[in-house]
Amino acid sequence: MKNILNEIIDHKRVEVAERRELHPIKLLERSIYFETTPVSLRKYLQRPDLLCIIAEIKRRSPSKGDINKHISVQDLSIGYMQAGASALSILTDSRFFGGRNEDLTTGRRFNFCPILRKDFMIDPYQVIEAKSLGADVILLIAAAISPKQTKELAALARSLGMEVLLEVHNGEEIDTHLCEDIDLLGVNNRDLTTFTVSTTVSEALVDRIPSHLVKVTESGISDAETIIRLKKLGYQGFLIGETFMKTTKPEATCRRLIEQVAALEG
Repeated sequence: MKNILNEIIDHKRVEVAERRELHPIKLLERSIYFETTPVSLRKYLQRPDLLCIIAEIKRRSPSKGDINKHISVQDLSIGYMQAGASALSILTDSRFFGGRNEDLTTGRRFNFCPILRKDFMIDPYQVIEAKSLGADVILLIAAAISPKQTKELAALARSLGMEVLLEVHNGEEIDTHLCEDIDLLGVNNRDLTTFTVSTTVSEALVDRIPSHLVKVTESGISDAETIIRLKKLGYQGFLIGETFMKTTKPEATCRRLIEQVAALEG
């Protein structure tokens, strides 16, 4: 499965080069979103009136194939917010996840919440592109880039007013990739070599995350009991995609989960 990550990154290099030709940086900088102030995901995940779910819009994945390809981004993004989610995560990778840049601009047009651009960020062009699309936060995946790239891309995002979510899979990635412009640290419970998922990864790494960072747990979260347990450990954000997207009405599934957590918390 490691080869899949390599394949994604190889394709992303070609894709970025093509997009740079079609949409030069000077053109991206004309976007109306270069004049707007991004919404802080850090602040939304620390609001006491919200459960702190980052609800994801994902049509497919390399491991599962098509998940829910006939969605309306407009309707689903609004539905997630009405259900009580704190933020949106929108996949913009086309070949492997069935997303597109237009999905993010659609989500931005109809929502005022923080929006994470979920993609494989390897080049400064993509950071500027994220800003032009209306993203508030970018994702940097430690397994996909070097510590030097992490530092450079995070600094660029910060200069544009966006926040940075660093995704890690083990303690070594925390040690090597953390830098001053990281705002949130996400622990992905999915093993990149086998694609198996276990929240024991988040449990094992929570104490290694510096206290000044907002802690996010990703993948494998499907029930209220797991959320309660991870909240008690110190996690403040819960990125959930497939649990919602594999159902016929993802927004309704999101609402039920939030209601179940509220009931358990009393």
